[in-house]
Amino acid sequence: MPEVLKIPRCMSTQHPDNVTIPFFAENTELGGEDEIQEAYYAFSILGCDEQMWDCEGKEIDNFVVKKLLTKYEPFFRERILGKDVFLTLRVPNPTIEKSEAKILLETLESIPRSFDAAKLFYRKDIAPIFEVILPMTASSKCINRVYGYYSDFVVGKQNALFKDGVTIADWIGEFKPEKINVIPLFEDMPHMLNADKIVREYLKDKNLKYQRVFLARSDPAMNYGLISAVLLNKIALHRLHDAENDIGIRIFPIIGVGSAPFRGNLNPKNIENVLGEYPYTHTFTIQSAFKYDYSPNDVRKAMENIQLAQIIEQEGIDEEKSLDIIERYSQEYQKQVIYLADIINKVARYVPSRRKRKLHIGLFGYSREVEKVKLPRAITFTAALYSLGLPPELIGLNALSGSDFDFLRKNYNSFDSDIRDALSYYNPNSLKFLGLSEDMIKIPVKCETNQSHKELTDIIIDSLEKNNVEILDENILRAAHIRKFLG
Repeated sequence: MPEVLKIPRCMSTQHPDNVTIPFFAENTELGGEDEIQEAYYAFSILGCDEQMWDCEGKEIDNFVVKKLLTKYEPFFRERILGKDVFLTLRVPNPTIEKSEAKILLETLESIPRSFDAAKLFYRKDIAPIFEVILPMTASSKCINRVYGYYSDFVVGKQNALFKDGVTIADWIGEFKPEKINVIPLFEDMPHMLNADKIVREYLKDKNLKYQRVFLARSDPAMNYGLISAVLLNKIALHRLHDAENDIGIRIFPIIGVGSAPFRGNLNPKNIENVLGEYPYTHTFTIQSAFKYDYSPNDVRKAMENIQLAQIIEQEGIDEEKSLDIIERYSQEYQKQVIYLADIINKVARYVPSRRKRKLHIGLFGYSREVEKVKLPRAITFTAALYSLGLPPELIGLNALSGSDFDFLRKNYNSFDSDIRDALSYYNPNSLKFLGLSEDMIKIPVKCETNQSHKELTDIIIDSLEKNNVEILDENILRAAHIRKFLG
């Protein structure tokens, strides 16, 4: 296979799952210039080699490249943006996000302007941005439209003629880069299971050296439960590996993991387990709790371990058995979450915000049976349940048998440790308050309870019972400080 440019291993993201406020933030909600400084901090201090720049759900900053290069000139003289460190835009998906569809066009139009800013800075042609992430990818057409719009309409218009015979390029200069890479992000079960087919279809008429593919970890967990999310990722990764071998184009998977066990359990203290769980994954997301709820030294050491880790073939998994477990388990998980939806939404209102962005409220699940149930996004959802003393990792396990647990322990290497990490924050007193019977919570491992966390969730439950919510947000934060993640 052909050689490719450097592919980042550690993608810093703007996911707001942190409890601790970074020292450079002007207030508790990061936004605007804070996120410019965050990108520099992730590159220069923590050792990330990529920053995902989210253009969804907030006012976008199309001058991020110019601001980084001018504000932190010495660093970017040494570390070239687009060659040594990378900025990757996450754009809205017009097929799904109709209200933000035109933000995609604004964002794509900003890429040549960023190129011009970098050319002035470096005095040579270096594209500081040449990849975008497309969320909620459902088909190769979705990816092709973004790819084609940029090359045909953003860059392509430079050849258009005015009546006087002058082209747009003659008038305002060339548009570069000529093409961009589009990274599909697969977030729901049907499309994760078809990720390899969609990627094959997308690549069949393109002469690309490589393709990055992003697999979600949080939204599948929220929609189908922890077990389903892990098994879906393993199936998708193995199928992508087979696709890579078949088509002869390098595929570099990205997995979107957070610090809570429910959302991936990637934190500086659990690096080896996550690397072992997803050995074929090339890039891991480094979310806010990872960056700010641990010491910078611990974070830097963890980054080094990821950078040095060997990438190996993703082992195959019994797909028939996995899909059988997913079906039975996710049905029970969804049934319980639907039952808990009202209290989850109530508590979610008191989970502190960590980013200045619009509140994304999405439909829970993708099946018709549950499509009318609305829940907050995955981080707030997870925070609400942990605050109630019922970690979402425990929901739905009662649908599994002993042989199912045996299968999981052989194929989900960190199953026991992930459940144990979550279980330490379980408060049995939550069951009565939530109206759940004891047989609905199956506990497959032994674990000591974190008493400090239990005391706080007792206070939260008591506050909700008495409708005394004045200090609910304060106690939610105190409990989150113990866990080292918000949600």
